[in-house]
Amino acid sequence: MPAQLKQPPVKRIAMLSVHTSPLARLGRKKTGGMNVYVREIARALGANGVQVDVFTRVASPAERHQQVTEIAPDARLIYVAAGPAAPLDPSEIYRHLPQFRDGVLAFAAEQQLAYELIYSHYWLSGWVALALKASWQLPVVQMFHTLGRMKDRIAEGNSSLDTPTIRLDERNIRVAVETEIMNKVDRLIAATPAEQIQMLWLYRADRRNIEIVPPGVTLNHFRPMDRAESRAAIGLQPEERMLLFVGRIEPLKGVETICRALNHLLPECPDILENLTVHIVGGDPDRESPDNAELQRLRALCHQLGLEDIVRFVGSREQSVLPYYYNAAEALIMPSDYESFGMVALEAMACGTLVIASQVGGLAFLVDDDVTGFHVPVRDPESLAERIRVVLREPERRQHMAQAARHAAESYSWDLVVERLFAVFSGVLPEKQQPLDLTSRCGEG
Repeated sequence: MPAQLKQPPVKRIAMLSVHTSPLARLGRKKTGGMNVYVREIARALGANGVQVDVFTRVASPAERHQQVTEIAPDARLIYVAAGPAAPLDPSEIYRHLPQFRDGVLAFAAEQQLAYELIYSHYWLSGWVALALKASWQLPVVQMFHTLGRMKDRIAEGNSSLDTPTIRLDERNIRVAVETEIMNKVDRLIAATPAEQIQMLWLYRADRRNIEIVPPGVTLNHFRPMDRAESRAAIGLQPEERMLLFVGRIEPLKGVETICRALNHLLPECPDILENLTVHIVGGDPDRESPDNAELQRLRALCHQLGLEDIVRFVGSREQSVLPYYYNAAEALIMPSDYESFGMVALEAMACGTLVIASQVGGLAFLVDDDVTGFHVPVRDPESLAERIRVVLREPERRQHMAQAARHAAESYSWDLVVERLFAVFSGVLPEKQQPLDLTSRCGEG
């Protein structure tokens, strides 16, 4: 970690990540870029002089018995009971938010902690943040990571993405809560200009309360590595070429588009597919569960299209292993229908790997078309197939773009993110902030 930044504007903050732990294994249901963000920004804030407590919900019996866990020096994870100690959908967690709020209040009172600011993530955390704001009289900074109205609009445009288990009233609750949060918090963080526009357009948020601060990447972890060593580390054969997808296995991520793009290449360019494999990193292919319905559907589609020998579902992988996958890949493919930012794309770029991505949300902002990667239209297998053809047949062009990708990623260090967050925090703090006695406020709100 580079030298500390200038004096931080706060000494201690409470971060909220109610529905998912920043230490949860990635690639599973409801784990992804937000988990990485919360974990890494907590570490970076701690390294730059801020004491950080991240509050998350107990989602397993084991977590019930480890109330406090260290994320890094000066950054702790606090597990709070809210409903059964089991994974729950966000709509189920919503009814347990008062219990979560009370748990946070009780912990702060018991430990005699005086926070100066609340930094909340996702709409469920925003609800809790507003309740704590009422009790503690602290400023709240909110980051959503995904927006309910955007997901609804995408589902309306593609019936295959709609989730029948989510009822209309549950969707309305999320949108209503998001709207209230945008009206009542002290500052909103948008990851990209596109997300800022979505807040303004879909929620009528106050432009003056929105700051654009993109996420970062750990540049000394996600970095260019020896290609032969990376390939050997993940078991690739010497003659094998690999394309890569990393993310949750859900319809919104568009893995089907990769399969159908390969199907276009089969009759037109069979030589391109020789010695080619596509590794799908995410999910748990060995687990029988309703959560695996999309993965099983994709496997059936690959069988139907004759792609079983090309597409490999390898399951989720730890962050320690992902740099080997990025460095071994010819390209990362992100054909998502919606991404508020695209942390996986940034990780790949930091490793010097070009990205083929849908021209949506944060991906349209992050990937510079024909410079650090390629844009493709959403759900357009023909366009994706053409870009795959270019990547595999023009190695010099691919190498030039890969170098540009690493160069672009270098402007996204976590210390730069912290520096911008410090400016946001300074803007919402009272001029003369006095430590609060939180012990007398437990149970309010």
